[in-house]
Amino acid sequence: MNAPPAPPQVTATVARGSTGADLWRVYAHLQERARAAGTLAELQFSLANEPWQLVHYRQGFVWSLNGGRPVLCTVSGLARLGEDSPFSVWLGRLGRFLHERARGDPERNPSFVTVEDVPARLADGWREWLPGLLYVQPVLAPDQRLLGLAAYALDAAPGDAVQALMMRVLGAYGHAWAALAPRRRTAGIRRWIGWAVAAALCATLFIPVRLSVLAPAEIVGLDAVALAAPMDGVVERFLVRPNQRVTAGEPLFTLDDTTLRNRREIAARQLEVARADALAAEQRAFASDASRAELASLRGKVAEREAELSAVQALLERVQVRSPGDGVVVFGDVNDWQGKPVVTGERVALLADPANAGVLLWMPVADAINLEAGAEVRLFLDVAPLSPLVARVFETSYQATASPEGVQAYRLRARFEPGAGRDGAPVRIGLKGTAKVYGERAPLGYYLFRRPLAALRAFTGL
Repeated sequence: MNAPPAPPQVTATVARGSTGADLWRVYAHLQERARAAGTLAELQFSLANEPWQLVHYRQGFVWSLNGGRPVLCTVSGLARLGEDSPFSVWLGRLGRFLHERARGDPERNPSFVTVEDVPARLADGWREWLPGLLYVQPVLAPDQRLLGLAAYALDAAPGDAVQALMMRVLGAYGHAWAALAPRRRTAGIRRWIGWAVAAALCATLFIPVRLSVLAPAEIVGLDAVALAAPMDGVVERFLVRPNQRVTAGEPLFTLDDTTLRNRREIAARQLEVARADALAAEQRAFASDASRAELASLRGKVAEREAELSAVQALLERVQVRSPGDGVVVFGDVNDWQGKPVVTGERVALLADPANAGVLLWMPVADAINLEAGAEVRLFLDVAPLSPLVARVFETSYQATASPEGVQAYRLRARFEPGAGRDGAPVRIGLKGTAKVYGERAPLGYYLFRRPLAALRAFTGL
């Protein structure tokens, strides 16, 4: 748009009785209104309604350029537009037509449009809703960039002085529009930044990560030997303390031998009686044929009593359980076993080699993941949670069983990496903690939503 002309000699008035001074007061007021607008919507509302003080029009319309396309923003006298009303739809088409006209005019000058100037598709709507004349004013930024369009429906064209003042008014509104538009662009930038952040977050869901699961764990001896009760009985006393180092042949615990000692005494007395009877029969055999016949039976009874005594003696020798090798005796409290009845084969303790310690894990069925031999395990002991120990899985169970906590879980065993203990020392057997088992790689989204998806599938059956 060309620079506004010098203030004209006002010869025309807008309303009956108005003077040139009145026009300039209105012009100054409109400039103040343009500067006072706090938002672009407020400025557009003012542009559609307040120039009526300068140009008495029936209705005013404002379109803004959104992505290069005109969008109807404000209609004078309406607080809110009905986007799907016939009038609004028709005004949208009219705005696109006026925009094409403005683009074809490099000077971007104001223009008057009549029903004869519009295409046939717009003529019927014009005759229904608009008077004979439409005064179109481009809204330009200070750099002559087209920001929008303002149009006013008139019965007759205003005078030259009023048109000159309208150009000045539109220049002020264009300057204010350009000042407020960056806020809208900033909102658009923020919106695009939000979409970009959302897209980045979605993209992170495809980042491959290692599946992992937490499981309760305990340090055990990998080649531990079960120390079982050799016979039915009652544990009398323990000769060692829990987790004590022992050597091969060292006594560990004994069973109560009261019953066996009594049986041995009875068997010994019965053997003496059987031998006496056999000796008497031998002496009588020289003189009596009947005694010789009885002698074979009595000798068999002697052999029976000797075998019974030997069996009881063998059981007495087994009352004391000795260590089958070197290692550490692993069991609970001594008081938990003393006086407790046991049956043959019941495990009382374990004999473990501290140099061959490993990890026993119970992976819950609900958290189970696919594991291969050699899967990495990081063990966080309760006594040293900040110093994880690294191990490798070498054995997994194919069937879930009840864990010590009563949870259905898979039993895993892992072997420590060389030098896993502090300063390379063996890890103490019996310590407990939490192990993190690592599986194969999968997208982060699958890692985060694996359990919810599994629960949803179990619930819906899909």
